[in-house]
Amino acid sequence: MSTLPLAERFRPKELNHVVGQDHLVGKDGLISMMIEKNHLTSILLIGPPGSGKTTIASLYAKAFDANFISFSATTSRMSELKKEIAEREKSPLFHRKQVIFVDEIHRFNKAQQDTFLPMIEKGGFILIGATTENPSFALNSALLSRLKTFKLNSLDDVNLDSIFSRYLESEPSLFLSNEARHKVIHASSGDARSLFSLLELVKLKSNGQQIELNEIESILKLRPANYDKHDDQHFNLISALHKSVRGSDPDSALYWLCRMLKGGEDPNYLIRRLMRMALEDIGLADPHALRQVIDAQTAFQMLGSPEGELAIANCVIYLSLSPKSNSGYLAYDKASELAENTSQYSPPMHILNGANKWMKSEGYGKGYQYDHNEPYAFSGQNYFPKEVKKAKFYSPQERGFERDLSKRIQFFEKLRAEKGL
Repeated sequence: MSTLPLAERFRPKELNHVVGQDHLVGKDGLISMMIEKNHLTSILLIGPPGSGKTTIASLYAKAFDANFISFSATTSRMSELKKEIAEREKSPLFHRKQVIFVDEIHRFNKAQQDTFLPMIEKGGFILIGATTENPSFALNSALLSRLKTFKLNSLDDVNLDSIFSRYLESEPSLFLSNEARHKVIHASSGDARSLFSLLELVKLKSNGQQIELNEIESILKLRPANYDKHDDQHFNLISALHKSVRGSDPDSALYWLCRMLKGGEDPNYLIRRLMRMALEDIGLADPHALRQVIDAQTAFQMLGSPEGELAIANCVIYLSLSPKSNSGYLAYDKASELAENTSQYSPPMHILNGANKWMKSEGYGKGYQYDHNEPYAFSGQNYFPKEVKKAKFYSPQERGFERDLSKRIQFFEKLRAEKGL
């Protein structure tokens, strides 16, 4: 019996056996055309886990009869790769085309990625990189400009069902009900490697009898959610949560929250992001929003997981349904810009404290009006530097509590007008 994982045993041996990537390896696919025209060049394969990046890379090299050298940036050090390159360059077989495949290439930092530049430019090696991340963030621009990029699709249920059928041809004694089969395919989340990993568990449970849905569900309870806190998925899901809250959709916000929690995200990170949403997207339209987040944080710290996660969920619902305003956020940005550009100016003398006789003789505090002695506790004095024109940063929205703040601004503006200020 082979000890190779199922994913390796059933890896396609020909490009036309690869499913779901016809735009690249189909009859008129871009990579197929490159092979047809004998155009071997360095490429970058971008796509989700289990979509076929490693398979396409190896078959691409095979099509040109190239020597295929495989590295994973998660398990190999850059020093190992450099050593391998140096040894290959000295080898009498170096005349043969050399393809170096680097999986998870984004795991090498941008300085390390510079190692590939002379290798590509000399032409002795062809680089195939594979990444699950946005290459414009994960790769340095110099390397990215030297690679032809190809994006792979996530496999859909039809693609996975096709792979499933091919597997069953080699396992005629394995029987699944239609519901169980559908559950296995759906639980694989577009990842062929995940499908084979699950099938290995299913096979262990098989005893020649038909496997039912409840048995698949019991297996799935032992598997972690499809989520990696360190890749693009992390940032994509928090972006989805943030935009759902901003868009006042509590149901989608709860969905993305649960996706992250089930994936093992740190609840404290989520609470920090909720604080940002309360400040940035709700602001003074609902001053209680931030309080809700702080209360959720306190509740979670006291209860822990999983009970405390309900406090986070309640907070997400509250923030989603709160009136939205970014007026405070925009006001802060405008004030920051003016403050930075006018940092050389001092406050006006009348609002400086005359702490001693000399300071008073110099004009510190001269002409200051104590607001509490004025009608409505409002003097209307100027508080900007004399060299800076009075600016207006904060313009409240006519939503939520900011309606009241807008009325207060109008009230004070009316008093200024009456004073001729």
